[in-house]
Amino acid sequence: MDGSELVYLQALSRQHPNVEAAVGEIARLRAALTLPKGTIHVLSDIHGEAKKLRHVIHNASGGLRPTVERLFGERLDQRAVEEFLTLIYYPKEALIRLSLQQPDGFRTAFGRYTALAFELMRHVARRSLVRDIDRTFPEEYRELFRELFFERPTASGVHCADAMLGTILDYDQASEFLQEVARTIRHLTVRELIVAGDCGDRGPRIDQVIDTIRRQPNVAFTWGNHDVTWLGACLGHDLMIATVLRISLRYRRLSQLEEGYGIILSPLEKLARDWYADDPAEIFRTKGEGLREAVTMARMQKAVSVLQFKLEGQAIRRNPQWGMELRDLFSQVDWAAGTIEADGGKHPLRDRHFPTVDPADPLALSADEEACMARIRKSFLASEKLRGHMEFLRSRARMYLVRDGVLIFHGCLAVDGRGDFLPMAIDGRPCQGQEMMETLDSVIQRCFRRREERDLDLLWYLWAGVNSPLFGKDRMATFERYLLEDEATHKETKNPYFKLIHEPWFCEKILAEFGVDPEQGLIVNGHVPVKIEKGEDPLKKSGKAITIDGAFSEAYGDQGYTLILDSRGIQLAKHSHFESVEEAVEKGTDIIPDVTDVRRYEARRLVGDTEQGELLRKRIGTLETLVECYREGLIAES
Repeated sequence: MDGSELVYLQALSRQHPNVEAAVGEIARLRAALTLPKGTIHVLSDIHGEAKKLRHVIHNASGGLRPTVERLFGERLDQRAVEEFLTLIYYPKEALIRLSLQQPDGFRTAFGRYTALAFELMRHVARRSLVRDIDRTFPEEYRELFRELFFERPTASGVHCADAMLGTILDYDQASEFLQEVARTIRHLTVRELIVAGDCGDRGPRIDQVIDTIRRQPNVAFTWGNHDVTWLGACLGHDLMIATVLRISLRYRRLSQLEEGYGIILSPLEKLARDWYADDPAEIFRTKGEGLREAVTMARMQKAVSVLQFKLEGQAIRRNPQWGMELRDLFSQVDWAAGTIEADGGKHPLRDRHFPTVDPADPLALSADEEACMARIRKSFLASEKLRGHMEFLRSRARMYLVRDGVLIFHGCLAVDGRGDFLPMAIDGRPCQGQEMMETLDSVIQRCFRRREERDLDLLWYLWAGVNSPLFGKDRMATFERYLLEDEATHKETKNPYFKLIHEPWFCEKILAEFGVDPEQGLIVNGHVPVKIEKGEDPLKKSGKAITIDGAFSEAYGDQGYTLILDSRGIQLAKHSHFESVEEAVEKGTDIIPDVTDVRRYEARRLVGDTEQGELLRKRIGTLETLVECYREGLIAES
């Protein structure tokens, strides 16, 4: 045994100070290996749809309803089942309704539904060890939860629960208490929530999406290309700020900026007013409705689009290793003629009024544009809430994750037509495959420490670069969609990856690259919406890859998927529209998903069959070595 191993074991001995403690932990871990694996839910492409996300999380992607109906169906009528489920989904709102409807019987109803909630909790916890159950209980109510979870009558036949719950009501803590009960039930039902990229954009509120996710006890992410734009904006990168502003304006999602993150937009309004005052900006009309006048929004979108196009050109020139010179489109415009050579032809611009563009130096920001960006950059950097949200993502997000033989990443791996990995230049050297993904993780972490321009530029490349694993197309045709009439120029050609994942050999190559069993593994991506309305199947023909971007947000299609990884197999739950919390509370409205089997296991998968099981076995091995050290006197017991 070398010295470093002994030092580690001495540190471990502080947790398990003698043979008895270490053996007890070994026994607990060995028992954990025999349990059915916990359920994992994987969502992707939330795109700002916080209201719907909250409901899907609260109803466990539709999983709580059938459990409640099986458990209580013979004791509760349908109305009582709906009322109970609503209390679990929305405790605060449902309790207010219950107190108004049953003012005289509220205490009785609260006690009855709380007893049912703890019965449900005991049911969903039956596959967990006691210590793991105890850790899910809220710290403030831990002793009370223990008593209610292991409820038994006293010697006199009186239940302690009545006195406990009466006290909760006497001190007006029913809402807070029941919220913790519901949270614990969800945690025991779904052991981990994974969001496979794209928390925001297009939908109303990325800030509320992240607030909702932060409240969940066990969450992981994979980065999406929309996520890294917000990350870059948070770190003060002008191009990413312009990108975030343009998309927020295009979909009229300014409340997430102004109310959610305290970002000031007055500098952009002033820029639009000073330079585009008489401009109808017809091709920059925004989607949806709001408080600001439509023409004001169009002018603001035009002003920030010009900023984006200029800043894109500057970033491309700073990074010749990207090979993206053809995407520096503002430098290719013939400003006198109002045309551009693109895709083998000359195309007139749909809009020729660009008063802040100097034809001799089209990428240069005007003095007013510089001033606008400086003030808005300061606002982004000053937003403590935005910084907190991005720090949360940074701490939980990776370029890829592996869970139970399932490889999860947002977009793709750039390949050529033969399926060979295409390299990406990072820190001056080409990287590909798993190495590329892990190197990108390091760069993203480094961005928070240093905020160097080259690293922040790389975030933009992840958003729109041709070999980016978060993008996977030959171009981001924003300029063309705005300014060129010919729709042929709008086409974004997908990387061959998206065709090749229908081939078993290709999927097996990807899985092997990441150390996942090529025979049994499954690749999970979001990013590219499944055309549900056209009958497209999210499961690829290979049977080894699945796309779970089901157009979650209303702006995309208002459906969406959850991939459910449980001990018996893999299921896909397809969601529908969600109207509102108010309707859910008043009418019992729920999202009841269509659930289909993706895979069924011949034998139930145990914790010991998973990556978590491998980690537990390594910990058991270390504890066994600790016991040997105690018995041989190498480490003193206490």
